[in-house]
Amino acid sequence: MSSILRLLSAELHPAKSVADSAFDGVIVVGHCLKELKAQASLAGLYNTLESYFQINAGARDSTSLIPIDKSIVPSGRIIYSGTGPVHRDFDDVRRYSTAAQAGMRMALSAGIRAPILATVPHKRFAQAELVSALGSLHPLYIPINVRDDGCPRRMEKLGFLGVQYDQKTLVRLAEAFEASFTVCRDVGDGDPQRMAPPRVAEYIEKVFKDGNVKISVVSDPEEIKKDYPMMAAVNRCANHVIAHQARLIKLEYDSGDAVSETVMMVGKGVTIDTGGADVKTGGHMFGMSRDKYGSAIVGGFFKALDVLKPKNFKAVGYMCMVRNSIGSDAYTCDEIIKCRSGKRIHIYNTDAEGRLTMLDPLTQMREMAVDEVNAHLMTIATLTGHEVLTHGFHGACMDNGPAQREKYGYKLQNTGDEYGQPVEVDRLKSEDFKFHLAESPAADLRQGNTIPSTQTLRGHHTPAAFLQMASRIDEHGNDSEKPLKYSHLDIGSAMGDMPDVTYPNPLVALVAHHVIPRS
Repeated sequence: MSSILRLLSAELHPAKSVADSAFDGVIVVGHCLKELKAQASLAGLYNTLESYFQINAGARDSTSLIPIDKSIVPSGRIIYSGTGPVHRDFDDVRRYSTAAQAGMRMALSAGIRAPILATVPHKRFAQAELVSALGSLHPLYIPINVRDDGCPRRMEKLGFLGVQYDQKTLVRLAEAFEASFTVCRDVGDGDPQRMAPPRVAEYIEKVFKDGNVKISVVSDPEEIKKDYPMMAAVNRCANHVIAHQARLIKLEYDSGDAVSETVMMVGKGVTIDTGGADVKTGGHMFGMSRDKYGSAIVGGFFKALDVLKPKNFKAVGYMCMVRNSIGSDAYTCDEIIKCRSGKRIHIYNTDAEGRLTMLDPLTQMREMAVDEVNAHLMTIATLTGHEVLTHGFHGACMDNGPAQREKYGYKLQNTGDEYGQPVEVDRLKSEDFKFHLAESPAADLRQGNTIPSTQTLRGHHTPAAFLQMASRIDEHGNDSEKPLKYSHLDIGSAMGDMPDVTYPNPLVALVAHHVIPRS
């Protein structure tokens, strides 16, 4: 079995037509029966659907299993999953994903094991067929610990019928996204033991073996303490348990041709966040195994690179894997720690560990970036509850001056809208930087404050300012000799709620923006 096939929830194939006898059912995602009739490949379904809708008008906007003549569909069954309205100002392409997920769940319930998916295209949503395809795969994911026990796939295969979308492209992109989703979910959804830092490193080395991405791992606690002192501080308590020792996983992709862009990502990878000495209470620790989702996004992004092999592109990624444990050697508030950049950081709250975990790897990235072609630094993290309260299940992008000058956040937002993964854009202000200036003469910067981000003004903006100042990226602004682009992505709970299977976010937006145009 090929390495990519092992990461797919089902074998993906192009379907010849809705009458392809290699499959045992058809799922149609649609918004309008008239538009379905206008598509030659779907027109044969019209009479059956129209007759059914006459006796069940609600089926137009819901999900139904409908008998159909076997001369039209050999299996004799079709699932129609309506998107609901898509014409209003606030409707977006995510309706196709939602409908496709509902259709696939009904297919599973009906015992279908090899369906065809066809989506009625919409002129307003160019990526509707791809978004629908990705949505249909969501219910098929099997968690890694269950797969470890030999659990079989839920579907044998899935056929895609490209209606207006090029069929080969549809299958190729769906495979790339699904492989990247699996890597992301395996790491991000994995429990704190199955995906403890050393086991994440083992997993990443395995899924990228003999591929197009180079992997190296920093595992020596003394090396981490020397080169990444803030990361070491966060993991200090956990270091006494070998299975919980920190790992810095480095990934690199180089197309080998004339590079026009270098993306440099740092992901937060806290495998369980107890809050540390400022312990999470009242049940707020539940779900904190997903505090490693920033690193999971990095891993998923590189798997997409591994599969799609974009040209003129280089990427470097760091997955900063730690465990914020509580115990006799836990780091505490009031400590002042000198970070890699030489700045002295005053610790105010051990539950603001994510920015510390990423800081020194980001500083190293900044040191490297000055010699790279068109470098763009990024941090990706489930960083603050404030971001969740502000934007719900959407990530936020905050650019520094050079990135803002190129309107990166807005371009990423446009891509996210097109591919069904909205990203909000927030702007940093001078007060965000002022907030992190040290109050103590013994320090240069303060890590944060003593109250939750949800009770702090601009609570998800200020960490982006802190990371710039503490890494000295702020010395590479538009007025410097060597401007460096930097974007901070606070993804909050964009991937969804615990314990549901996550929908990797903003992975689709990042891959669609940086990778697909070069593939």
